[in-house]
Amino acid sequence: MDRNQKAEVVSALNAHLAEVGVVVVTRNLGMTVAQSTDLRQKMRDAGATYKVTKNRLAKIALEGTDYTGISDLLTGPVALASSADPVAAAKVVVDFAKTNDRIEIVGGAMGETVLDANGVKALASMPSLDELRAKIVGLLVAPATKLATVTQAPAAQLARVFNAYAEKNAA
Repeated sequence: MDRNQKAEVVSALNAHLAEVGVVVVTRNLGMTVAQSTDLRQKMRDAGATYKVTKNRLAKIALEGTDYTGISDLLTGPVALASSADPVAAAKVVVDFAKTNDRIEIVGGAMGETVLDANGVKALASMPSLDELRAKIVGLLVAPATKLATVTQAPAAQLARVFNAYAEKNAA
């Protein structure tokens, strides 16, 4: 890469890091191309990204963002998994690491809070933003559903009584 290409990579990574809610640092322990492609596809499906960059360029890109604290984690063959949803990237990486021994979770950050590997695993165990929204909607809809059920019950009982009288009179 020449100097201009490096500057473009750094500025693009810096702009991306300014928009995300979580960054997870993983260490590649010899993943095959198929395994890496599988991980990238799972990340895309979850709305997250998985980028392998040169550590020096990533450290430069981290400057001026909330994630400057993870620059110490960038040693060796590492990659950055990130997502706007604070749980999505961590959840995908932790699930992938359970079935694949060629990836190691080094740590990460959620805003200015630096997380170790156990912190990332704890973050992955939390419900995602979509799951939380679904629970809130369920809680809001439940009283209306119960109210509709209660108000329909007397009418249904009356209809059954009238139907029974009609069948009795018809016989």
